[in-house]
Amino acid sequence: MEVLKIATAGSVDDGKSTLIGRLLYDTKSLTTDKLEAIEKSSKQKGYDYLDFSLATDGLVAEREQGITIDVAHIYFSTAKKSYIIADTPGHVEYTRNMVTGASTSQVSIILIDARKGVIEQTYRHFFINNLLRVKEVIVAINKMDLVDYSEEVYNKIKADFETLNAKSSFKEQNVSYIPISALTGGNVAQRAAEMPWYDGQSVLEHLEGLEPADVYEAEQARFPVQTVIRPKTQQYHDFRGYAGKLYGSALKVGDAVTVLPSLTESKISKIHFFDKEFNEAPAGSSITIELENDINVTRGDMIVKSAELPKIEKEINTTICWMDSKKLVAGTKYLIQHNTNRILAKVDRVKNVVATDYSGTKEADQLAINEIGEVSIKLSKAIYFDAYNSNKSNGAFILIDTNTNTTAGVGFIN
Repeated sequence: MEVLKIATAGSVDDGKSTLIGRLLYDTKSLTTDKLEAIEKSSKQKGYDYLDFSLATDGLVAEREQGITIDVAHIYFSTAKKSYIIADTPGHVEYTRNMVTGASTSQVSIILIDARKGVIEQTYRHFFINNLLRVKEVIVAINKMDLVDYSEEVYNKIKADFETLNAKSSFKEQNVSYIPISALTGGNVAQRAAEMPWYDGQSVLEHLEGLEPADVYEAEQARFPVQTVIRPKTQQYHDFRGYAGKLYGSALKVGDAVTVLPSLTESKISKIHFFDKEFNEAPAGSSITIELENDINVTRGDMIVKSAELPKIEKEINTTICWMDSKKLVAGTKYLIQHNTNRILAKVDRVKNVVATDYSGTKEADQLAINEIGEVSIKLSKAIYFDAYNSNKSNGAFILIDTNTNTTAGVGFIN
């Protein structure tokens, strides 16, 4: 069954958790005990409705404050698809959590409170979706029941968002608009009779019609080697295979390939999926490949088609979302994890901070937590990379604090 990965985004109290809870309820994905707990809690709070946000807010602080803090992953299925939803927080101080949740998503749902319209957080969330190159965006204009299901309000918000969309540099993005009431279920799974002026699909209908595309789809095949397989058993005494996950595009038996960083050339002789052999491996496959030549390949190397070599450099210009309470400043050393490669890196220069409201950049010499900025980095040895815009898997990395071993930032190579 197809799996669609979704990230939600929106400002505080825009109804992200309620929307997800309603989707779970309408698709009969809530367990009996969970539904009973929601009914009991809603009655205790004096609500005359079911508080579906309780289906997703798992932390004590989330339930007490009625907000989302951490990224929660929710799973449900219909007859057509399986879904994984990353319920990401709306607060400014949790911007890094949204980056984490949206980084592997194929679809993003941006919620807007119909009473408030497009606000600063809307700009920020749309900017991050642009940065992460999420191709499908659903703008769910929520709480239409609180504005008397007004078509005029919907059209005004849609026009404002279209103005915002015009500022985006990512033109391959598809933006759809759906007026909903997550609380009552209008246009969530079923069409809302209260909005006869809207002739489009409900949220679930729209999701059911989307074709899940590989998050890391690209023209160039990239195969980072995770491990070298040498059984040395009597049956497979001479076997030497290279295992990993294939990104970008397909590889076939007979393809001329180059091993990086050695630049050694060979051809693919066999492709293994566990205990079976195939002539071709599609992108997203976890495979083991054999090469015609008995050459030196180790973990951290990358196998690519010889006609599709990436860049190989020791200095990179990047856009970084900073996640650490300790500020990012020039001269600081970190470990950079790029695919299976982990090497020492030094921050050469913090160039600027990017305004997530599309107003441009401002000069800066440091990045604080949750800020996004352009940074140049020097590496202890060359890496083989692509620009993130053309190849997500080979254009992204994380920075690791050498003292605490925590993930300090996530970067995208320009």
